[in-house]
Amino acid sequence: MITKFGSLFAGHVDLEDLGLDATPVNDRWLPDERLTGVFDKAEAIARLMDRTGYDTFWLAEHHFQREGYECIPNILMLSLHLAHLTKRIKFGCGFNIAPMWHPLRLAEDFATADVLTGGRVVFGVGRGYHTREVEVFGAPMLDQDANRELFEEQVELVLKAFDEPAFAHHGKHYTIPPKVPYRGYELEEITLVPRPLHRPVECWQPVVSASERGLNFMARHRMKGLIGGGAAAGGANEKVVAAWRDALARQGRETELGADLCIGFSFHIADSEEQAIREATPFFEENLKMFAPLGFVRGLTDEQVAAAADPARARQAGLPTIRDGVKAGAWLCGPPELIVEKLLAVQEKYPGLEQINVGQVVGTPRRVILEQLEWFAKAVMPAFKKTEARVPAAAG
Repeated sequence: MITKFGSLFAGHVDLEDLGLDATPVNDRWLPDERLTGVFDKAEAIARLMDRTGYDTFWLAEHHFQREGYECIPNILMLSLHLAHLTKRIKFGCGFNIAPMWHPLRLAEDFATADVLTGGRVVFGVGRGYHTREVEVFGAPMLDQDANRELFEEQVELVLKAFDEPAFAHHGKHYTIPPKVPYRGYELEEITLVPRPLHRPVECWQPVVSASERGLNFMARHRMKGLIGGGAAAGGANEKVVAAWRDALARQGRETELGADLCIGFSFHIADSEEQAIREATPFFEENLKMFAPLGFVRGLTDEQVAAAADPARARQAGLPTIRDGVKAGAWLCGPPELIVEKLLAVQEKYPGLEQINVGQVVGTPRRVILEQLEWFAKAVMPAFKKTEARVPAAAG
């Protein structure tokens, strides 16, 4: 049953022009004062979400984006700042890109944030998808097998550091600690300082390719999965949700469909579905321009990807429209009662689902994000609070 609502902010600044006819992504080069505006925007969103009853504000780690779409390089640092501006909302790492970190530095930074916020930061890791980011930091991205191998060892090391009072690790990429003398003895194990106060640490990972190897790794390490709601298109795929349930079962955990998942949706509320589609179309198109070359818009030919970057050709390229997103279930457009109806159908299909993310895609102006999140909180979320209240308490 859906009881918690969050929203993902990838870290985009307000842009002056939007859509297929607007400035191509690669031609955008924003000045520093525009790029740093992302922090004021994040503060405004966090304050509103805290005030209106959302559970988690998810933030994305990205680097070197002079174009203005994903401009938060350190989500743990920003989460710590936002936690001190708010009262109750949690801040989700959606996601720290593990291959760009030393795993023990990541573990230390998260543990520090956990302590300083009283447990209001949610841990999450991903493998990355920008070659400009991951390869610049010296980790593999083009070689997907090498990227996954590195990521898996890093996650195992981080979780070991969280869970064990003292630990050692001997893997392909890391030997911790090294065999060195220290203050008169031979170093054989180390302790993470500080360790998270709230253990075991809840750990999330995006579900993108949904490979059997990836799902098995997540289930084996008791991780949770976030589907859609960011760059990925297509909404929750029934086969992916079923494959996740099967992966949990292979670890001896029999669950209902949707358990240990958070499903993400893009949304736009208006007085009618047609009005919502019309208003959100420029945002959908800008998001498509950004993510089509990165492989997140399914089914495009190379010619279509190239056309999406060319205002002179984009309209004639047969690119997906927001109506396709609505039909696929990735977008929720319309009046509040229609969105409630669609989410109740999701809840019925996935009875184990407790959390969903709703939000706006990159390109959406600050004013629209704030208006939409507040409208959703006032007109959609109460329907699910009532549903939760009607469930009888278990006999004690």
